[in-house]
Amino acid sequence: MIRRRNMRRNWDVYLMALPGLAFLIVFSYLPMYGIVIAFQKYRIAQGILGSRWVGLANFERLTYSFEFKRAFRNTLIISVMKMILGMPVPIIFSLLLNELNNKYYKSTIQTIVYIPHFISWVVISGIFIDLLSPSTGMVNMLIQALGGEPIYFMASPKWIRPVIYFTDIWKEFGWGTIIYLAAITGVDPQLYEAASIDGAGRFRQTIHVTLPAIRNTFVVLLIMRLGNIMSGANFEQIFMMYSPPVYEQIDIIPTYIYRVSFDTLDFSYTSAAGLFSSVIGSIMLVSSNALIRKLGGRGMY
Repeated sequence: MIRRRNMRRNWDVYLMALPGLAFLIVFSYLPMYGIVIAFQKYRIAQGILGSRWVGLANFERLTYSFEFKRAFRNTLIISVMKMILGMPVPIIFSLLLNELNNKYYKSTIQTIVYIPHFISWVVISGIFIDLLSPSTGMVNMLIQALGGEPIYFMASPKWIRPVIYFTDIWKEFGWGTIIYLAAITGVDPQLYEAASIDGAGRFRQTIHVTLPAIRNTFVVLLIMRLGNIMSGANFEQIFMMYSPPVYEQIDIIPTYIYRVSFDTLDFSYTSAAGLFSSVIGSIMLVSSNALIRKLGGRGMY
């Protein structure tokens, strides 16, 4: 009864939520029906209802595929390395930015580092491909001016992963900085005053006041990164930057699925690969949240 009364009172709020709910249902939940393709020998002419069921045969094929195993390994390596290298950067930068007293300068820096988050990977990859070009790129021109040989960054098995890590950090650390700055802003100023009275300098205040205050924010972001570990390698970034010479280093599950889908039209096999990736991600999300709660932390739910 109370719930119905609240719905009548806040009908306009529920009305505004309808478009978002409809979008979620149409583009996230209804397509889940297509999961059954992973258990079929799908034929476009026969459709989902008419295609033959093959059980776990498509998943069994995954275990025999060298290319899938390589893509799975690359996905884990790239996602984990992005997490290890990328998560400390916004924390450190937000702590440094928080020390600035000039509000205009502080907001300007925030805007500058935040802008790359909204730039498409298509644009960013084009920028870095030009910068790292072995013939006309600014980086290689500088290397040659210093007496070195040009480096084929985008086609080098040795350099392609560092390029992937660097560009990802450069694009996304501004977003993380804003999140951590918001958490730091919520810290009670009296805690800093008490620490100052006890003789703590700025560094010790950061260690004993600021970092504990943003711990929950860090934990939530960590759980989300672990839950997205199978997609954290970022299809769009890899797709725009990879080429046959570096398939072995940066071919990940999403790019493998894309390539196999359009090369062979074997949608059942690629659906099985995608479902496998989603299940692993879900397991990582639930298990990491449970582990953090068991260790006394505050999870996402």
